[in-house]
Amino acid sequence: MATTPVLIGVAEATPRMITPLQDDWRFIQADPEGAETSTLDDASWRAVTVPHDWAIAGPFDPDAKAAGENGFLPSGVAWYRKTLDLKPQPGRRYFIEFDGIMERSGVWVNGHHVGYRPMGYVSQRYELTRHLRTDGRNVIAVRSDTSAAPSSRWYTGSGIYRHVRLIETDDVHVTQGGAYVRATAISDGQATISVTAEVQNDTGAAVAAKVELLLIDPDGREVARTVTATSDIASGRSRALPAEIALPRPRRWDINDPALYRAAIRVLAADGTLLDNEDVRFGIREARFDPATGFWLNGRNFKLKGVALHHDGGAVGAAVPLAVWRQRLTTLKAQGVNAIRTAHNVPSPEFLDLADELGLLVMDELFDQWNVAKTPEDYHLFFGDWHKRDALDMVRRDRNHPSIVLWSAGNEIHDTAYPVQAKAALRSILDIVHAADPSRPVTMALFRPNVTKDYENGLADMLDVVGQNYRENELIAASRQNPKRSIVGTENAHNRSNWVPVRDYAPFSGMFLWTGVDYLGEANRSGWPNIQNPAGLLDRTGRQKISGMERESWWSDRPVLHLVRNADPAAAGPPTDGAGGPNQPVLPTMIAVATPKPEVALFDDWTPQDRSQHDETIEVYSNCRQVEAFLNGHSLGTLPINADASPRRWTVRYAPGEVRATCRDPGREAVSDRLRTAGKPVRIDLQADLPTVGSTFDDMVYVRARVVDANGVTVPSANSRLHFAVKGAGQLIATDNGSSIDHTPFSSADRVAQDGVAVGLVRGAGDGRFTVTATAEGLKAGAVDLRSTK
Repeated sequence: MATTPVLIGVAEATPRMITPLQDDWRFIQADPEGAETSTLDDASWRAVTVPHDWAIAGPFDPDAKAAGENGFLPSGVAWYRKTLDLKPQPGRRYFIEFDGIMERSGVWVNGHHVGYRPMGYVSQRYELTRHLRTDGRNVIAVRSDTSAAPSSRWYTGSGIYRHVRLIETDDVHVTQGGAYVRATAISDGQATISVTAEVQNDTGAAVAAKVELLLIDPDGREVARTVTATSDIASGRSRALPAEIALPRPRRWDINDPALYRAAIRVLAADGTLLDNEDVRFGIREARFDPATGFWLNGRNFKLKGVALHHDGGAVGAAVPLAVWRQRLTTLKAQGVNAIRTAHNVPSPEFLDLADELGLLVMDELFDQWNVAKTPEDYHLFFGDWHKRDALDMVRRDRNHPSIVLWSAGNEIHDTAYPVQAKAALRSILDIVHAADPSRPVTMALFRPNVTKDYENGLADMLDVVGQNYRENELIAASRQNPKRSIVGTENAHNRSNWVPVRDYAPFSGMFLWTGVDYLGEANRSGWPNIQNPAGLLDRTGRQKISGMERESWWSDRPVLHLVRNADPAAAGPPTDGAGGPNQPVLPTMIAVATPKPEVALFDDWTPQDRSQHDETIEVYSNCRQVEAFLNGHSLGTLPINADASPRRWTVRYAPGEVRATCRDPGREAVSDRLRTAGKPVRIDLQADLPTVGSTFDDMVYVRARVVDANGVTVPSANSRLHFAVKGAGQLIATDNGSSIDHTPFSSADRVAQDGVAVGLVRGAGDGRFTVTATAEGLKAGAVDLRSTK
C-alpha cells in the first residue's frame, strides 16, 4: 500500500501516515444481501472513484420520490466496496475517515460493523485496527441510503460524495479534532499562540508524553519552537496537553492578506521519541461583533457583505471538485462579497481551506432543523440522539480555520414555536460549541421572531450575536429595544430595501444574501419542470448574472460599471418587503426565496426581439459618482449617483448599433461598458477560464461557448444544440447552460445554448495537451487548446 507522510516542515521521519482512498472502489446502486461481507463477489459492480455522487447522473423525473426538494433527481440505497492491501503492524492504529456520506450511512470492515451516521454532512472517522486481517486483504464496505425522501429541502446528492482517507498512527496519538490552535493575545510586536493537543493512549500501560510545537510562518520559515513538560496519560485514556508560545511580529490574517501560519504539533515520548504529529494551518486575527458598531476585523470596522451557499456544484452535483469552488468564490469576491454562510450544513474541509486561502469570512452552520420537521424524513428524526455528537465533531474539525468568525446553531428552526423546547435545545448546542471553541460567538437564523416572541421570551438573548432572516427593520427595532444586542442579517433578499437599512445602521454587522449561486433543488414550490432555485448572483456555471452586476456596484471597493437593457422600467419601482428584485413582483419572503423569478425585463444585450422603432431604457449599475451614456456615439447626458443605490436610467428610441456608458469621475474614464446589436449566428466562440488544468478529482476548468455573429457579438436568441468533444490528454466531465428547465443529463456531451451560451467542464488526463471543440449544425465550430498536468 502506497502511503504519504504528513509533512511537518522538518527533516525527520514521522509516524503518522495519511493515504487518500480515491481509486478502485466498486459500486452498485442497489441493496444486495451480504454486501457488507468480505467474501462477496463484487466483480460485476461498477468501478468508480470517490468523491462520487451517483444521483447527479439522473434521470430527472417528475415522479422522483424526493420531488422538487431534490431537483427531481433520484434517491435510494447504494453500496461501495474497496479492498485495502494493508498488513497491520503492532503498536499502530488504523482509521478510515470520510468527509461526507449521504446519508444514513453504515461502514463495515471485513464484515464487522464499525459505525453508523444519520447525518450526511458531518465528517466521520472509524477505527479499523482490531478488525484488520494480518494477511493484508481487508475489505471496506459502505452503505449509503437516501431512500427516506425527502430528507432535505435542497439537492443532497447520494453516496460517498466527499473525500476519504486512511490514517495510520502510533498507539499514542492526537485524537480526531484534538489539535486546537488559537491566538490568545495579539499586538503588532507579539502574539501569544495557545495550542492544545488531546492525546490518546491506546497502549496497555501509562505513558509519559510531551508536546513539541513548531510555528512556520507564511513564507515557510520556522519562527518559534517550544516543548512542554512531560505528562502522564493513563492506559485507554486521553489527556489535553497545552502549550503556549510567543510569536514575534505576527502577520495578521485578513480579507486582503490571508496570511496562513502552520503549527507543527509533535507528540514525544519522555526520551524524545516521536510518537505522533499533526500539522494545523491557522491564522492570527482579531474578530469581534460590537453591539454599537457592528463587525470588526483587526481593528477595522466594515460590513459583512455575505452570501449563503448550498453545497452542490451544479453539473457535478454534490461531489464538487475544489476547482469549482475556487472559480465561484474568486468570482464572488471580485464583485465585493467578503463573507460566506454555509447554508445550512457542515461544509467540506477543503471548502474552508479555500476560504482561508482566499480571505473570505465564514459563518459555519450546523443544522436546518432541530426537533421539529421541515420535510418528513429530515434530521429532526435524529436530533435528540445525535446533535451533541454532530455539533462537537463539527466544531472540533473546523475551529482552526481563521476564516470562520461565527458559528450558526441553526436556520429558521421551527422549535421556536415551543419556547421551552427551543431554549433547551439551544442551550445544549451553545454549551457544546462554547466549550469546544471559546474564541467565537454563536448565532442562529431566527425565523419570524416577532411571531414566536423570541425577542421577548429570552431566546434571542441567549445568542452571542442575534441573527434574523429577512425583515431587516425588525432586527433594527430589536437592536434599539436592547442596545446590548449584536446583530447580523443571517439571510437577506436582493432588493435595495434590504441593503440600505443594513448599510445605514451602524450596529448592523452585515448581511448574507439568499443566495450567492443558483443551486439544485428547492423547486418544490415552483414544481416541474423547474429543477433549481435561480436566486443567485451567479448561475450554476459560475457566470455573473444581472443581479450580480447590480450587487457589485453596491459592494465593490473598486470602480464598477455595468450596462443592461431594461425593457420595462415601469416594473422597477422600489419594493417594500419580501424577496422581489428589480423588475419583478414583490412576493412574500418565504415564497419568493424558494420560487424561480418570473420573466423579467432586464437583458444583457442590445438585441430586442422587436427591431422596430420603440422606447428602450438603458440601465446602469455603477458606483461612479457621474456616468455618461451614449447611443451610437451620441451622448444621452450624464447622471449622478443615487443616494439609495438605485440604477441610473436613460430612455431612448431604439436604434440598432451600440449603447455605451462611461464613468466620468476624474481618472476613471476607462471604466465603461457597452452592448452591441447582434446579427445572425455564424460561429461558436470557445474560451477556457484557465489555460492549464490538472488531472486529479479536484482539478477542473470551465470551457465557455458563445454563439456569436460575424462581429463576435453573442446572439442571445441562439438556442443551437452544441456538441462538446475532447481530443488528447483531457476528458469531458459534464456540460451545462444554467437553465432551470433543461433535463438533459449533465454527463451528456450535447447541450442547448441558453441566451447564446453553454459550458463544458473538462479535466486533464496526465501530462500533455488537448483540444476542446464545440460544434453545432449551421455554425462554424469553436476550438480551444489546453495543457494538462499530471
